[in-house]
Amino acid sequence: MQKLMSRVAAAAMAAALSTGAFAETSIKVAYDADPVSLDPYEQLSGGTLQLSHMVFDPLVRWTQDLQFEGRLADSWEQVDATTMRFHLRKGIKFHSGNAFTAKDVDWTFDRIKESADFKGIFAPFTDVVVVDDHTIDLKTAEPFPLVLHTATYLFAMDSAYYSGTTAEGADKSEIVKHGDSFASRNMSGTGPFIVTEREQGVKVVFDRYDGYWDTASAGNVDEIILTPIKEDPTRVAALLSGDVDFIAPVPPTDLKRVEGADGVNLITMPGTRIITFQMNQNRVEAFKDPKVRLAIDYAINNQGIVDRIMRGFGTVAGQASPAGYLGYSGDYAPRFDLARAKELMSEAGYADGFSVTMMAPNNRYVNDDKIAQAVASMLSQINITVDLQTMPKAQYWPTFDERAADMMMIGWHADTEDSANFHQFLTACPNADNGNGQYNSGSFCNEAADKLMDAANTETDVAKRTEALQKLEGILYDEAAFIPLHWQNLAWGAKDGMNAGEIVNALNFPYFGDLVVSE
Repeated sequence: MQKLMSRVAAAAMAAALSTGAFAETSIKVAYDADPVSLDPYEQLSGGTLQLSHMVFDPLVRWTQDLQFEGRLADSWEQVDATTMRFHLRKGIKFHSGNAFTAKDVDWTFDRIKESADFKGIFAPFTDVVVVDDHTIDLKTAEPFPLVLHTATYLFAMDSAYYSGTTAEGADKSEIVKHGDSFASRNMSGTGPFIVTEREQGVKVVFDRYDGYWDTASAGNVDEIILTPIKEDPTRVAALLSGDVDFIAPVPPTDLKRVEGADGVNLITMPGTRIITFQMNQNRVEAFKDPKVRLAIDYAINNQGIVDRIMRGFGTVAGQASPAGYLGYSGDYAPRFDLARAKELMSEAGYADGFSVTMMAPNNRYVNDDKIAQAVASMLSQINITVDLQTMPKAQYWPTFDERAADMMMIGWHADTEDSANFHQFLTACPNADNGNGQYNSGSFCNEAADKLMDAANTETDVAKRTEALQKLEGILYDEAAFIPLHWQNLAWGAKDGMNAGEIVNALNFPYFGDLVVSE
């Protein structure tokens, strides 16, 4: 078993031994998968962000009612149209013992700009200016309406800890996606927990950081043992038997069972994560024809997937933006018309169909493998033969980055709780320089859509932003840029005697540092 006894972990253990402080309250958590890396900026994924909220702290974070609360920053103000000033908390130390200052935010910002996955989120920002040790200015090239939204993704890293070289001569700050690096194996944050033990795919152990700055938090959990349990029935059984204390997700098939069980609580929320399939136009010539893409959209029974596979625990989608987002429009309704799908295939010259490869994860989204199987079966009705392969997410994401199949599943929760984010990552013209289209495995590209996104990202008038974002969604809808399936709802299970309902949120980043166990 790999032990993460870095300088940080060793220091924490030494402190525990010297004070006689050992874990008093320990809980066991079971997710469907564990984080693929310890680097907070290697991969933009839910698992990474869940980990970051345990070990690091952002400048600000979302509340359950989607407002902002200060974390490393305790206040902020708009200095001018392109400058937001953040006042940082004083007296905070990283797990290594290094003091947290403005230079760490500046260093982290520069590192983010080198991250293929995260630099797109921060593309509107030009610089972090250090005003003094505890004040920074976050600057944009033009007025930007989502400064605080984006600041929720700025997790300050320990610049001294991650600087320099390893014994092997490797740069400690290097970002190696799906590879081995210092940052993928070692952590020093300001958050409530320290990773003290990790075996990929088996277990991650988090110990409470005794020097955590947030003394106002009532959180009293000293140790969290995270175990990935991919199989839904096994994960639910572990909760009901008392082998684990908190699970996510609760599958739709077991919602009533968990809700009715003694000693546990079911917590649910409407979700905004869109589940989609992308069609790779660089691999399949037919996918360049909008009629073929539309035919696929018409052939897929979204409502049937939600009713039968999701057991109603989802919302059928016809676009990326869910209700409540500025880009949402009731005009972009889900399509299912098998006769129309066949007509479109014939009009495009593909009445006899063709063959494609398809890939999907089997432990990232709720019922992801079953959904993929259903979609493959539906496509056979318009003579598209699908060679489907599913795999654990640790193997899936490298193949996704390689664009290794003709059709690939991708789910997305808007990182900024804003419609433009869906397009920026999923359907914008791929651009390695600015990070646009980083998760666009379909290689869809529409310059008019990109211009609408750019306009929305510099528009502070809500009515004008709404108009631009709805036009953008309309282009994607008319061209069937991707196949929207449904927005995935959220469900967690937790034993009695915990305030689990207070630490979860619509972003699915539970704030375990605030978890209180009362018995």
